[in-house]
Amino acid sequence: MAYQALYRVWRSQRFEDLVGQEMITQTLKQAIVQKKTSHAYLFTGPRGTGKTSAAKIFAKAINCQYSQDGEPCNECDTCKEITEGRLNDVIEIDAASNNGVEEIRDLREKVKYAPTQAAYKVYIIDEVHMLSTGAFNALLKTLEEPPKNVLFILATTEPHKIPATIISRTQRFDFKRIQITDMVKHMAHILEESHIAYEEASLPVIARAAEGGMRDALSILDQGISFSQDVLTLEDAIQVTGSLTNDMMDNYLTCCQKQETSQALIVLHELLNEGKESSRLVEDLLLYCRDLLIYKQAPSLLETQTGTVTEVFKELASEMDSSAIYQYIDCLTTTQQDLRFSTYPTVQLEVLTVKLSQITVSNNHQVSQNSVVSAEEGSLLKQLQEQVKDLQAQVAKLTNSQSNVTTEKRKESRPAIHSAKQTTYRFPKDRILLILQQATKDHLLQMKDIWPDLLASLSVNHRAMLKAAEPVAASSEGLVIAFDYEILCYRANEDEELQEQIKTSLYRLLKYEPDLLCVPVDQWLPFRKEFILKHKDELLAQAEENEPVDIPEDVLTEAEKTTQEAVHFFGEAHVEIIDD
Repeated sequence: MAYQALYRVWRSQRFEDLVGQEMITQTLKQAIVQKKTSHAYLFTGPRGTGKTSAAKIFAKAINCQYSQDGEPCNECDTCKEITEGRLNDVIEIDAASNNGVEEIRDLREKVKYAPTQAAYKVYIIDEVHMLSTGAFNALLKTLEEPPKNVLFILATTEPHKIPATIISRTQRFDFKRIQITDMVKHMAHILEESHIAYEEASLPVIARAAEGGMRDALSILDQGISFSQDVLTLEDAIQVTGSLTNDMMDNYLTCCQKQETSQALIVLHELLNEGKESSRLVEDLLLYCRDLLIYKQAPSLLETQTGTVTEVFKELASEMDSSAIYQYIDCLTTTQQDLRFSTYPTVQLEVLTVKLSQITVSNNHQVSQNSVVSAEEGSLLKQLQEQVKDLQAQVAKLTNSQSNVTTEKRKESRPAIHSAKQTTYRFPKDRILLILQQATKDHLLQMKDIWPDLLASLSVNHRAMLKAAEPVAASSEGLVIAFDYEILCYRANEDEELQEQIKTSLYRLLKYEPDLLCVPVDQWLPFRKEFILKHKDELLAQAEENEPVDIPEDVLTEAEKTTQEAVHFFGEAHVEIIDD
């Protein structure tokens, strides 16, 4: 029989064989035992984490007559045929090559037929995100109202490309990246079952290179076995993965930590001459710095995970401050990103080496990239700082003086301009006084309520003009509109079309047409306050009669404020005012 790759030979056949996905396998098994399976599932996650394997195991378990605790027996004819891909009722579809509408329409036609050999007809659609928009739309109706005894399992590495309407009709399971310890344990089991000798230190190197994918790990393990002679050694794993040995990283980072830039560059070129890939080199150094940081906080955790802590590593961890390691990690992360777009990776690595070797640490204390300041230099620096502070104070004083002179000059030239500006608009005191004598708070509140509707009924230009205005006094006979800018007030007064539109809209909204008066707000506020002060007694009397009157608090005494609030809350009949 022809040789088969390890990941094919050791493909999981039971839920308990899936590595690192305990939560998902437990949920699926319980669903089968309790007979609460859904009609559609969505398996998402990185490559090589067991999505398709879990789909096939689920298809076997739900159709197996002898399943126990949700696990397939793998001995009956149904299980064997599903494992070998011969059962007609379990259909695997590769969406990458069958992504058109016609293929999904054909599936919709065939899904109507009942299963012939098994209890359930199971459709496993791999890489489902590759389906076209039309194909998804064709699949949607079937997922929404599936025939009896039909089950869909959708698998994808890119769930964000699947329409939300599809996702909402499935039970979603997110497969996570497999931990290094789990992969090492599984690979050791495979090697022992295959009677292949190996060094324990080689397996973590392969697991790290696999980046959380069990299938990738077994493929690299397959390469390592072929490359090795009789025993899979650490050196074999490093050669196959292109990773750095601990000695290489110890040597390189020791040179950087001691600020031996030239020696660090020599070590870098030796690594590159050995064929180390730039991106892999940076990634390994990044993980090494991560290990340094973890070792400083929890040494036992790191030793338990990898078992590759060397004496040089321990020395580096004790000598380097955490803040310096953070800087190392920042530099390595930036270089890792830059390498993706760089056509000169060697230059990027040389610059990285120079940067790392200029970050100095000594006796667990980080020292700045500049040399340590001596006592004499420190005294001189203090004197210079004081001189700079005195100069800054003098400059600030001169600036304030100059600003005051400029302000006085501006004030001298301003009255003529200001007075000229005031004469551009004549404030209609008599007409406004008449409106204020008849104005009520209810009319004003009513006007403010319909103000947005009024603006919406105007043309774009007129609406923009009135955006800087608001009603400030209203009665059944008149309306005062205050503008933030005098120029807009002047234009509104001169615009007959605008006034006609406002009156028409007001009649439609309120069934009356008040006369309009447009005033600048800076002239309106003083006039209003003057009017209230003159007629305060009359307004307070109206307030005591429970007539809605708007009196600003800045013109009331404390006693008047208290009286007005009491009448407002309790009513005039329940308030008695006694003069002391």
